[in-house]
Amino acid sequence: MFASSHTISLLRPALALSILVASQLAAAQGTHLWTQSKIDEFEKGTPQGVALESDGHLRQGPGLTEMLTTPSTFVWSVTVSDAGLAFVGTGSPGTVLRLGTKPDEKPFTLFESKDLSVQVVRMGPDGYLYAATLPSGKIYQLKPDATAKQDDSSARVIFDPSKLEIASTAGGTSTGVQASSNAHYIWDLTFDKGGRLYIAAGGPAAVYRVDPSHPAAPPEMFFKSDEAHIRTLAWDANGNLIAGSDGSGLVYRISPEGKGYVLFEAPRREITAVAVGSTGTVYAASVGDKTHNQLPPLPIQGIGTATITIMQPGSLQAVNTSVSLPEGTEIYALDEGQAPRKLWSSKDDIVYALAARPDGLLALTGNRGHIFRIQADGSYADIAHLDAQQGLSLAVLRDKEGMGGILIGAGNTGKLYLLGAAEKHEYASNVLDAGALARFGRVEIEPGSSAFEILTRSGNVEQPVRGWSDWLPLKDGAVASPAGRFLQWKAVLHSDGIVGSVGVNYLPVNAAPVIDDIVVATGARVSSQTQTAGPPQTVNIAFGSSASPVDGVTDPTAGAPITAAKDRTAVTVRWAAHDDNGDNLIYSLYLRGDGETVWRLIKDQITEKAWSLDATRIPDGGYQVKVVASDAPSHTPADAVSAEKVSDRFEVDTTPPAIAELKAVRRIECGGAPCLREIVVSFTAVDAFSPIVRAEYSLDAGPWQFIEPVGKLSDSRTEHYNFNVELGAVDAGGAVAAKTGEHLVTVRAFDRYENVGVAKTVIPAGRKAIQETKP
Repeated sequence: MFASSHTISLLRPALALSILVASQLAAAQGTHLWTQSKIDEFEKGTPQGVALESDGHLRQGPGLTEMLTTPSTFVWSVTVSDAGLAFVGTGSPGTVLRLGTKPDEKPFTLFESKDLSVQVVRMGPDGYLYAATLPSGKIYQLKPDATAKQDDSSARVIFDPSKLEIASTAGGTSTGVQASSNAHYIWDLTFDKGGRLYIAAGGPAAVYRVDPSHPAAPPEMFFKSDEAHIRTLAWDANGNLIAGSDGSGLVYRISPEGKGYVLFEAPRREITAVAVGSTGTVYAASVGDKTHNQLPPLPIQGIGTATITIMQPGSLQAVNTSVSLPEGTEIYALDEGQAPRKLWSSKDDIVYALAARPDGLLALTGNRGHIFRIQADGSYADIAHLDAQQGLSLAVLRDKEGMGGILIGAGNTGKLYLLGAAEKHEYASNVLDAGALARFGRVEIEPGSSAFEILTRSGNVEQPVRGWSDWLPLKDGAVASPAGRFLQWKAVLHSDGIVGSVGVNYLPVNAAPVIDDIVVATGARVSSQTQTAGPPQTVNIAFGSSASPVDGVTDPTAGAPITAAKDRTAVTVRWAAHDDNGDNLIYSLYLRGDGETVWRLIKDQITEKAWSLDATRIPDGGYQVKVVASDAPSHTPADAVSAEKVSDRFEVDTTPPAIAELKAVRRIECGGAPCLREIVVSFTAVDAFSPIVRAEYSLDAGPWQFIEPVGKLSDSRTEHYNFNVELGAVDAGGAVAAKTGEHLVTVRAFDRYENVGVAKTVIPAGRKAIQETKP
């Protein structure tokens, strides 16, 4: 049979032949066009003062200025005073920082808490700053202009649910109730026109009301819900409080008397932010899967998948809790007398804050740190990206038109940003990998684009940080950068500039294909053939290494084993190849025997990556195969190039051993009673190419019995056998009758490749084939 240096494992479950064929790229000859025309394509680049619009256009947008990097992990809340001071509530550690709204101003630590975080900060109409901590649920009244740091012991506590007796006015009835012993998680604060403070709490959900001007008056339970948390608050034009819940994803409209009405139940479990537009539209951002509610709800806003240390209510022991973000966000628009409508959604972004502005709804997101501006018709623009990755809170700096800058608090590095006027408006694309050295041609820009400039740079390393050309403007509409494997373009937008789709023509220099691996599997056939009845035996043909790249791409099936039928008369060659240009490849297969100098063509124009040879058509011996890969299908004959690879040596042996000098005689030995009756057999097994590995005999068509060669070691192409077959014992009186029966002796020998030679001899009846031994 055949042999190879590669391992073949036998399999039996397959009922039919199956081959895993790696997918190939489409024809890649000629000039290529690299185009970016959709927002998800533009998202791969880097905008600076450029808005990426949902219709696939680039326009001038606001810029981001980093104002502050805090020692804390998260900036949970931001607020601004009329004097132009910013106050930042942070977590881990929990502090309130005060700073001006100009970059590089040194912050002052106004308040420091032993709690985990300062979750909310709000300026009150009375001039005081109010800070809510988590998880104790306390709210402190702070002097915003203090020159000494305040802390838990020195600041005035105006709300402490673990100690205070709370008056309930929910539903218009005033009763005294004892506060729950569980901690109340404070998620949001807001003030009405009368200066009263409204507190969005959780564990359980409620809205409390406190009048800071009457310190002796107990807090009121303004609204109570059977939800887990009230997460966010806003006011509508009629003085109703808009509240979003966590649990069932409810949006409440709460009257000034504390009576709640559900405006909307979102398909998702948590309302993370609400905002009210100038026309009265209520916007609600929802996240989470209702079928996987976390009980009890976690007292930390989810930031990615992270481990956050929290204090369990009523316990001094810190525990670690894994917070896993739900997938994406949906924003709904709620208009009076109209059905709720989904305004915007994203699978990748989690909205944590909303702001309704004259130029659109601003949505601040986590996960990727993007800031979106969404219009009433659902169109939107990605207007800025945060380096900190997590946008958590915002505060609007009002001007006369209501269009001032916006302070943004970020997490995972506690930073504060100013979203405002940009110094420059540039967009750098992601990097094109041409796969090989390429020449770059004309740049195609969508008609209607205006007030812009396109520049390019090129290089031969992937990251454009070293060894690249400088940025160069286009020359007559074509790339002026030198040839290279990588290219990047940049758009500079001027006043009222707009850029649509951008396409770059390029022609890769034709690179030769690469044959990554060759494996030869003997005793296997991948071409169809007539099968015997019953399930066929199969062999598994695999490369010795992991999956190889195929035709310029990494194909997960490229290195997977293929299943072929077991066939001792076949040899299967399998190979993996790829082309850096993505060209279609065609293959030729050659064979050369030991001691030969000429490669003989077996098959050309092969499009698959496996081929089976008929081994009965070539003499026994050692061989190698050569695979030649050509990219001729993707190029003119003058431009096509090829590559080749030679396999390891393998052996072919389809000739069975020969059985010679087969002799068999009966013998009776009567040295005592009863007499011993046996057959003495001898023969020689000879194979022209490979060693004899084993031999067997059968008596009278009975079962096969193993026999050893003379010398016992079977390692030569010629082996001699001499053995006795006992026929049983008889007494002297019956010996003559027993001697005369006819017997059939069959022998067979196997070589290393399971080829088998068979011979037989008949011992006739009578006394001619008898050897007698007497005492």
